[in-house]
Order: sequence, then structure tokens, then C-alpha cells
Amino acid sequence: MSAAAAGKHAGEKAEAADAAPAGGGRKKLLVLLAIPLLLAAIGGGLWFSGVLPRLLGRDKPTPAQMHAAAEAKPIAPPVYVALPEIVANLNAGPRHASFVKLTVQVELAREQDKAAVSAAMPRLNDLFQTYLRDMHPDELRGSAGIYRLREEMIARANIALAPVQVVDVLFTDILVQ
Repeated sequence: MSAAAAGKHAGEKAEAADAAPAGGGRKKLLVLLAIPLLLAAIGGGLWFSGVLPRLLGRDKPTPAQMHAAAEAKPIAPPVYVALPEIVANLNAGPRHASFVKLTVQVELAREQDKAAVSAAMPRLNDLFQTYLRDMHPDELRGSAGIYRLREEMIARANIALAPVQVVDVLFTDILVQ
């Protein structure tokens, strides 16, 4: 091997040796920056999920909060008003008649609203009958159909009884024929 070739070969090895630590230094720098970021992300996740405050004892209520909770009013029992039985023919088309028979109770937010519901009962029955007459028998099939019926009846009851708030409509009996 000639001296020029040996010198050139030795120069390439020196350059390769210099390049290797520079690349390794970048990797070390990335690892040193990634570790604190990873720990901060884990700590934030634990904090916002509520695990870390519980471990640190910060989720305990203050004495003022405990006193306010003790003085809070007890939750009022639910108030139910039974509606008369509803029988309506469904929109089944000219092929055959189809009927629905419902027994419903309306859950109210306050006891004082019972009188308002009794006074508005004709309007409430009219809204329910009108809605039921426009329904197809297929719409009442399965739990999803009953859920949609309940949601529509709650919305219509809140319209008919405003400012009385209807919390829920409970079905005692449902018969689709």
C-alpha cells in the first residue's frame, strides 16, 4: 500500500471516529430531554385523573365544605302523576288497523306542580294522542323505539306544562296491537 493511500485511509477512519461521538451525543441529548417530558406527562395524567391528589391527600373536603354539605337540604322524593290510559290508532296505512295502549306516569320536579298538571291534563292528552296517531307500528318496536317515544313525550309534556318541569315519563303498560 502506498503512503498516500495509507494516509487517505487513516484520514477516513479519523473522520468516522469523529462523526460517531457527535451522533451519539445527539441521542444522549434527546434521551435527556425526553425523560423529563415523559415524567411531566405521566404526572399531569395522574393529577388530572384524580389519582395523584388522592395520594397526596388533597381531595379531602375542607371543614367549611363539610359543614355546608351537612346543612344541605335532603333530596325531595320524586313526585308522580298518573295520566289516564291512552289508546290511539297508529298510522299503519290502509292495509289494517294497528293500535297502541299506554298507561303513563309523569315524574315532576316539585310537589307543588301536581295541581298544574291536573289543570293541563286535556292539553297533555291531546299532544300525546296527536303524536301517537302519526307514528307507525314499526317505530315502537324494541327498546330503541320505546326510548324515542319516551323522549318525545317528555319534550311534549314540557311544552304543554311549561313552566312546570317534567323530569321523566314512565310507562306502566305498553301494548301495540
